[in-house]
Amino acid sequence: MDDLFETLPRHTCSWIKALSIPTKGKGAYYKYEGFWNFRILLEGAILAQRTFKAQPSDVFLCSSPKAGTTWLKALAFAIVTRKQFDAASSPLLTTFPHDCVHYLESGLEQINENHKNSDFPLVATHLPYASLPKSVVDSDCKIVYIYRNIKDVLVSHYCYMIEVAKLQVEDVPFEVVFDEFCQGISWYGPYWDHILGYWKASQERPGRILFLKYEDMKMDTTSNVKRLAEFIGYPFSIEEEKTGMVESIIKLCSFDNLSNLEVNKNGNYRPEKIGAVANRHLFRKGKDGDWKNYFTDEMEKKMNKLVDEKLIGIDLVLK
Repeated sequence: MDDLFETLPRHTCSWIKALSIPTKGKGAYYKYEGFWNFRILLEGAILAQRTFKAQPSDVFLCSSPKAGTTWLKALAFAIVTRKQFDAASSPLLTTFPHDCVHYLESGLEQINENHKNSDFPLVATHLPYASLPKSVVDSDCKIVYIYRNIKDVLVSHYCYMIEVAKLQVEDVPFEVVFDEFCQGISWYGPYWDHILGYWKASQERPGRILFLKYEDMKMDTTSNVKRLAEFIGYPFSIEEEKTGMVESIIKLCSFDNLSNLEVNKNGNYRPEKIGAVANRHLFRKGKDGDWKNYFTDEMEKKMNKLVDEKLIGIDLVLK
């Protein structure tokens, strides 16, 4: 695989440059099949492309990073497992959401074990649609795609990266990351192409891909959670609704609840796979509109124009 990576375009991330320590290429993005990513995750993606066999019952939770993935994983997990665990006994109380629903590109072994030993249907991925394993594209499995205001995605991405790298804002000016992002250089970026791939697929195969907007889910969580449950094949019964099951799951998976759990405040996420990442970094603010604290008027205009150009004719609000 070394030969492949020697042929791929490479870009050293601005926040890695700011570390001023040898990283042996670990902070570099490589461009593969039109998208930028870290080598370790691309290696996992390529392995999945070559070996993963999707099941018709699989439900893929797909997104670009920092678009509401953790919340979607928690909600879907709670919905699927509600017959086994109530809100007081859910594994979410003691297990990081990303360890409840594994990523295809970094948790293939666990996903394959689930296929062998259980009927657990959930699989997560940040991969763009065009990079999904052929077995996923060819199967009848459902895909849920969550997206978010592009400006908040960028800010969340920026804050996450400098926190993980233990840098100060002054070390990596937001303007630098903004310019990279506008060039399409970001984790699993370009963000607009990521969305566009799933959107086109949803138009070609209606009924197979559900689009959820992060901001809409926050505004009307109950309706969207019920919509999610219906789509993935685990609808709430009238009796469950009467007894408050929907509200119980929403409360369990709320930002306030999850961010204050011991496992999410002090645990580390799978250090053997991607390096030690504190779970708390996945729970920053959970609010809309934080981009206004970072963007200048000029940046806002540039980003709005970029979205209009890249997603012309697409009925999705990203700004």
